[in-house]
Amino acid sequence: MRLEEAMTRIHKQEWARVVASLARRFGDLDIAEDAAAEAFVTAVQRWPRDGVPAHPGGWLTTTANRKAIDRIRRESLRETKHQAARMLHDDTPAEPTGPIEDDRLRLIFTCCHPALAMEARVALTLRLLGGLTVAEIARAFLVQETTMAQRITRAKRKIKAAHIPYRVPSSEDIRERLAGVLTVVYLIFNEGYLAGEGVEPLRTDLIDEAIVLGRLLLDLLPEDGEVAGLLALMLLTDARRPARVSRTGELVTLEEQDRSAWDQSLLDEGHALVRGRLAAVAGGDEQPGRYQLLAAINAVHTYHLSARDTDWSQILTLYDRLVLVDPSPIVRLNRAVAVAEVDGPDVALAEIDRLAGPLDGYHALHAARADLLRRLGRGGDALGAYDRAIELTGNPAERTYLTRRRDQLAT
Repeated sequence: MRLEEAMTRIHKQEWARVVASLARRFGDLDIAEDAAAEAFVTAVQRWPRDGVPAHPGGWLTTTANRKAIDRIRRESLRETKHQAARMLHDDTPAEPTGPIEDDRLRLIFTCCHPALAMEARVALTLRLLGGLTVAEIARAFLVQETTMAQRITRAKRKIKAAHIPYRVPSSEDIRERLAGVLTVVYLIFNEGYLAGEGVEPLRTDLIDEAIVLGRLLLDLLPEDGEVAGLLALMLLTDARRPARVSRTGELVTLEEQDRSAWDQSLLDEGHALVRGRLAAVAGGDEQPGRYQLLAAINAVHTYHLSARDTDWSQILTLYDRLVLVDPSPIVRLNRAVAVAEVDGPDVALAEIDRLAGPLDGYHALHAARADLLRRLGRGGDALGAYDRAIELTGNPAERTYLTRRRDQLAT
């Protein structure tokens, strides 16, 4: 493995751990993020000359701690800051970790503090722990990059001004913060499964990290339906990874994928989780939440070996229930795709056109609209929709697919 590849892999694996360690030790997210970044810059400078250390994670953590201490000493001579700096050499026993043992998951729960608005909790945690850039987070929330940068900055300032502690979440905290944590994990997975920018269509590091966090959450809360639903959703989606991008680097739609290439072990595990949730819901008063319904939709999509056998009526019924739980424009857009299969492309197009305002900057709306216009024989309008989708798409595999579909119409 080349040095550049090794360093990239180490960065992906260790970033969250280093930030988590520094935030817990110094109680300041800005210091944690800046010191971690400085440590990785130092590694880029030294490792090509000295070689990758035997324990790169420990080297990065130690270097980042020193960078943080240097910054604290430069910024202030106040005794409280000196005490924080001396924590590196504190011989007192470490605080108990509480019910969450994994360092990354524990800090995700810590960052999802109820004093922050839900969107701010999620955005801040994605930035610090998920390894996502501000641009990637902004795309997930369908806002401008500058707007998202301001929100993250305000969240950090509020944590500092309100003296929100970086303490280990208690069992009571977990339930209160779970919704934000699930959103963080799901958005990390989504960015990995269809990367918003860059040369790679998929970011397997983010996919794998999200699934690891999902498994840890299920170990922590084995009876929680939404936790099981989220893990099932990610497993059923990731099972299709081997067939999702062609050898020529083009996105392959669900309808066209070679289903024999799907990962059967992930499908079996995901379907088992969905069946378990269906049994639990049928036997009690619990109503399925967003992730359970999304998992059930994906279970229907992956049940048959042929796309022709897909039960679109069942999928539409599940989307009707999902809209009651989550009436967001994106959910309604996805529901419209099912409507096209049940009621026809003209009915679906009317529904999608009603979403054009809130989702005008979302490439998937224009891609779906282009496909419906093509099916209705409106080639000229479809070309314009394809052009708009291509303009908004940052993923290379998706752009290649959309370009081919547009060029087929043009000829």
